[in-house]
Amino acid sequence: MVTRRTFLGLLASAVLPSPLAAADVDNEPEYLADWLRAGQLPHLAKRLPKFPRVVNVAAMGRTPGHYGGSVRTIIGSQNDIRFMTIYGYARLVGYDRSLTLQPDILESFSSVNDMVFTFKLREGHKWSDGQPFTANDFRYWWEDVILDKQLTPGGGALELRPHGSLPRFEMLDELTVRYSWDDPNPGFLSTLAAPQPLIIAGPAHYLKQFHKKYQDSIRLASLMQENRAKKWQDLHIKMGRSYRPENPNLPVLDPWKNTTAPPAEQFIFERNPYFHRVDENGRQLPYIDRMILNISSSSIIAAKTGAGESDLQATGIDFSDYTFLKEAEKRYPVKVNLWKMVRGSRVALFPNMNSADAVWRDVLRDVRVRRAMSLAIDRHEINMAVFYGLGTESANTVLPDSPLFKPEYASAWIAHDPDQANALLDTAGLAKRDDDGIRLLPDGRRMEITVETPGESTLDSDVLELVTDHWRKIGIALFTRVSQRDVFRSRAMGGRIQMSLWYGLDNGVPTADMNPAELAPTTDDQMQWPLWGMYYLSRETKGVAPDVPEAAKLVKLLHEWEEAASSFERAEIWHNMLAIYADQVFSIGLVNGTLQPIVHSSRMQNVPDKALYGFDPTCYLGVYMPDTFWMKEDRPNA
Repeated sequence: MVTRRTFLGLLASAVLPSPLAAADVDNEPEYLADWLRAGQLPHLAKRLPKFPRVVNVAAMGRTPGHYGGSVRTIIGSQNDIRFMTIYGYARLVGYDRSLTLQPDILESFSSVNDMVFTFKLREGHKWSDGQPFTANDFRYWWEDVILDKQLTPGGGALELRPHGSLPRFEMLDELTVRYSWDDPNPGFLSTLAAPQPLIIAGPAHYLKQFHKKYQDSIRLASLMQENRAKKWQDLHIKMGRSYRPENPNLPVLDPWKNTTAPPAEQFIFERNPYFHRVDENGRQLPYIDRMILNISSSSIIAAKTGAGESDLQATGIDFSDYTFLKEAEKRYPVKVNLWKMVRGSRVALFPNMNSADAVWRDVLRDVRVRRAMSLAIDRHEINMAVFYGLGTESANTVLPDSPLFKPEYASAWIAHDPDQANALLDTAGLAKRDDDGIRLLPDGRRMEITVETPGESTLDSDVLELVTDHWRKIGIALFTRVSQRDVFRSRAMGGRIQMSLWYGLDNGVPTADMNPAELAPTTDDQMQWPLWGMYYLSRETKGVAPDVPEAAKLVKLLHEWEEAASSFERAEIWHNMLAIYADQVFSIGLVNGTLQPIVHSSRMQNVPDKALYGFDPTCYLGVYMPDTFWMKEDRPNA
């Protein structure tokens, strides 16, 4: 058999001995001094794995730092503590800045034909409570979580069973596990590297106390009452949730660990004394001791950031806040950088082809209508008026930063051509107009379309105001409805939305080995086809099958990608899907390559001046390793 890719986790074997040899008292964080003096923590050499991950900070074009400091950031709700899991970006395998997969928590991994994956753990690696992290943690998650029908009634994540069946799991020894499929699963590694990663291991020594198989029934009932859980499986899920780390007692492998139980207005994350990364000088990462997350109303995060109340802010602020934030540099010790957003479009319009309104549903399924709506929009005006000309007028597709980019995807049906748009609508059977020039639907109603948005940015209303004028010229009356995000999503999934304004493709910088599922109906929260997505997500038990041939073709191509045996084949499939998606205008992209403000303390070092910014695959700040950021001057801990 051919080994398609094998990566070793010893990133710079020639320098490994020196950091380990230097792991002495001089490299201990002062923050841990009291625990060390009291004998409550072992010294650094015994806290680190035998072969830690060595991050050569200087080779990244940055400056090796020193320990210390607390960093404040602002979040919009308690749920947003998940940003710490995303920013910390500790994954079994993860992307580097060039979006190449490499081992992180793992010491190494190998893949044979994308069917057999072998993972080697780091000897001596420990959870944040000092307990060993071993293959037994994978075995527990496999045998007692995934295979337990009460904990996992659906049969396991779809990423684990892309062809319907779960893999075979083997624990080869205390540090080695293997997952084997009979058919290729090329998306497996990328799901482990995702912002919300596929979980295949957990701290067995801690979680067993919440599992019916291991815990005395009386004690389990007491724990359920104590933690307000009606079922033992609800208790296990609540106490073991790692993506949104609300349980301060849950051992983690992240650079910082939560110390605050909810509900709270402030969450404090402290350095993990057993974190597995060190710099080239043997200093354990992270450099920063504490991350302090203060909850505030989402609507005033930008104002608070501009008032100097945040030392590191990426979420809750937008390009529309840039001028105000830039002015703050004159008043407070902060710096504002602009990173390039990786979304396929900063905002996009999503015609709902699953609309509950049968007339509108048929109209929006006509590709001539979708193309006409796209051609009527003056993207240059939007770019100049809303983004100061700094974005790129484009369909909702991949960016030039992606190896899959082709100019014809970006330019598909985006030329501002009202005449062609009017002609397309006429040929689509929508030629009749009323006295105001508004076209009439087949049932005689005016062609009045309501575009719904969660209204989380003033950019949304600015863009829709311009589109309203553009569409009025082709006989379409646009109205805007704003609702809260949860209500907005619920209405979209229920077919009660005709069209929505939302972000474009999450991942605008994919490689051939990244899953193209976003281009096909695969989830029930895709605004243009939620019922088709539900059909795929539920394994054809809910929702409805796609009955537009091109949408069904996208699902077929996705299955072909999942079975492809090489990156070359996967790239060809990606291009087929991108071509169909662009030509069919399943979403109407406007402008991409827009800029995102990143605000940080002027004392904070190693924050890139320019970078790619997005949820997937860059994990916002995650691939730029915030554990290597450091404060040039310490602020008093507060």
